[in-house]
Amino acid sequence: MPSSDRSGSNRLFDDFARLMTDAAGAAQGVRREAETVVRAQFERLIRDMDIASREELDVLRDMVAALRSQNDALAHRVAALEGRASAAGASGVAPGPGAGATEAI
Repeated sequence: MPSSDRSGSNRLFDDFARLMTDAAGAAQGVRREAETVVRAQFERLIRDMDIASREELDVLRDMVAALRSQNDALAHRVAALEGRASAAGASGVAPGPGAGATEAI
């Protein structure tokens, strides 16, 4: 193979490699642009759906936990009051004021 053919084929390979490199760069640019557009669409969709943020969910979870513990404490208190009321009723002692309040609820 003559040396001029080698330089011609090397130049052809160099041009082809440069073309592929440019095409890969352009493809990456198109991919980044598509990701940006899709991300913007998703963000707009979520914003329009009025979905709660992570911070709002954390606050809500804390509120529910506090209310659940308060509800448990009140249930124990009601059970204790009902126990005292039934014990007082069984012993013949008249229940104190508000003893029938749990029945009215």
